[in-house]
Amino acid sequence: MAAQPRAQATPQEAPFLEEGASPDKLLRLDNQLCFPLYACSKEVVRSYQPLLGPLGLTYTQYLCMMVLWEEGAATVSHLGERLYLDSGTLTPVLRKLEERGYVTRERSAADARVLEVRLTPEGRALRDRAASVPRAMACHVHLSADEAVELKRLLAKVLESVHESETACPNACAQEEGSN
Repeated sequence: MAAQPRAQATPQEAPFLEEGASPDKLLRLDNQLCFPLYACSKEVVRSYQPLLGPLGLTYTQYLCMMVLWEEGAATVSHLGERLYLDSGTLTPVLRKLEERGYVTRERSAADARVLEVRLTPEGRALRDRAASVPRAMACHVHLSADEAVELKRLLAKVLESVHESETACPNACAQEEGSN
């Protein structure tokens, strides 16, 4: 049974921003920013399955293919940076895409440590078949164009700030918490 969406949150429902909020308030699932992000991501990815299944792609494979359709070729490390994925996650994804004949993986002639991924003609042709996916997904997400742009902007801001805080000061929050 799908959960019913809650009414829009008010500014008072952001206890993680409130000074001195009680643990009861801080630890309520409905008061978390992370939970709707997680649930939304999970449900959106699930909605992609019937659209990508006929293309023989998983969602992660689709993301890799979008980068390659955009750029033509990329190193595994570049794909990882663009998709926020590590090489341990990417390796089986790229292996499967190679088995399907959509990409090739080859060591760089300049540096054997670098693995380059390139589209095959079949991989390029798949792009035309996948072109219907974004519009079909828009039918699942009922947002105006302005709302979609704003949501994308906010999510990019969250992603950037989380990524920056992890790389710039991984222990800052823990240290701050310990001083309270």
